[in-house]
Amino acid sequence: MKRSFIIVMLLLLTACGFKLRGQISNLPFETLYISAPAGHSVESDLMRAINAGTTTRVVNKLEDAEAILQIVNQTNERTILSLSGGGRVREFVLVYRITTRIVDTKGIEIIPTNELALTRILPFLDEQVLAKEAEATMLYKDMQADAVRQILWRLSAIKSPEKTEAGTGQPPDAHEKAAE
Repeated sequence: MKRSFIIVMLLLLTACGFKLRGQISNLPFETLYISAPAGHSVESDLMRAINAGTTTRVVNKLEDAEAILQIVNQTNERTILSLSGGGRVREFVLVYRITTRIVDTKGIEIIPTNELALTRILPFLDEQVLAKEAEATMLYKDMQADAVRQILWRLSAIKSPEKTEAGTGQPPDAHEKAAE
């Protein structure tokens, strides 16, 4: 009895479209090319996430792609947040910024350039300089992983390219409805 109840509940959950948080099964493109500046690991993280978690294939040739995800810029910033009474740094704000845009193979924007900025606070002690540098590196990697997840969510929210108006990611009549 208990076993059959569990099976029925699982079937009901899957029948209603329930997915665990973070699950993205398909993107609106069958193939995607990722263009990123040299020396940044975000390209490989995006490739890994898309290939492992979606039905979309990341291709190595621009000609084989249905759409192009361009990583325009990626930066890490560190700013002083607070000082002690003696003028020593107490906290830093770490900021990870990534700018992306999505175009089709003809260069027409599907989603215009947008920036994603993630922040973390790093408490700082002069006695732990090496440990805090390692912690800052770990926080930047964590922010990059979070940015990859957010980019995937944004990609999954795009309407299919043939059904959208270029540059908006919205259906062609969405602007007319908004103007009314």
